[in-house]
Amino acid sequence: MSRSARDTLAALVVGTALGLAASGAFAADEADAPPKGAAVTVLKAAKSCFGNIVEVSGIVIAREETQVRPERFGLKVAEILADAGDTVTAGQTLARLALPEGGSVQVQAPIAGVISATTAAVGAMASGKGEALFSIIARGEFDLVGLVPTRDIAKLQVNQAARIKVIGAGEVDGKVRRLSTTVEPNSQLGQVFIGVTTNRKLLVNSSGRAQIKTGQSCGIAVPLTAILYGNAGTVVQVVKRQRVETRRVETGLMSAGQVEIRDGIAEGDIVVARAGALLREGDPVRPVMVAADAK
Repeated sequence: MSRSARDTLAALVVGTALGLAASGAFAADEADAPPKGAAVTVLKAAKSCFGNIVEVSGIVIAREETQVRPERFGLKVAEILADAGDTVTAGQTLARLALPEGGSVQVQAPIAGVISATTAAVGAMASGKGEALFSIIARGEFDLVGLVPTRDIAKLQVNQAARIKVIGAGEVDGKVRRLSTTVEPNSQLGQVFIGVTTNRKLLVNSSGRAQIKTGQSCGIAVPLTAILYGNAGTVVQVVKRQRVETRRVETGLMSAGQVEIRDGIAEGDIVVARAGALLREGDPVRPVMVAADAK
């Protein structure tokens, strides 16, 4: 081989080597480059438990109320010894009435309880008919009476525990005491009686709302913000291989901003925390994992 041929071959080898080196450097730079697409906040779908809650709104009523009247006519109220709101015992003297012929008789509480109302006034006539001198809520027992849809009545049972928030009295405990066996035909609502357990003084006809836990369901949970509702149904956007995938899901219970996912995604799937119409199937994205305490 001539010298000029050898020089030409050497130049070709060096050029090829330089070209391969440059190509390798370009490929390395491309591999190290950050992924393309918009940055999106994501989180891992995790398991959680949801309480199945039935809510009942209604009013507080006396469970049993006894009317107290004198046994005869022509008596005049001489002294009042109890007033509305007082807690009384059985046999306690509530008032003293003057007899027309002289002397007096006592009006006593037939049962223990709370006086809900009184019409007694000194000097007024008391009668065995008409308005009662005193109304006593037997044993101070109250019920929250409300209406619930037919589908919820089927979930309720007598003695289920309830947590009740009564306006003016705060939160108190209760239990389902009685369920209606019929529903109102037009509204398809049925009546529920929830016994209230408290030492606090309650006002008859005050409003209240009860929450009754009827069961529990455990499964996959995602934030409400990760759910999209549209013509395609209910969907969640997940990120796989740094691209968006749209998954149709079946949702269940909801609590504290979290939604139960019964079908469509699995534990550990990377879910877009705030799904939106701007992200479409197959879009490249740069996932940014949200901290566990920021969910």
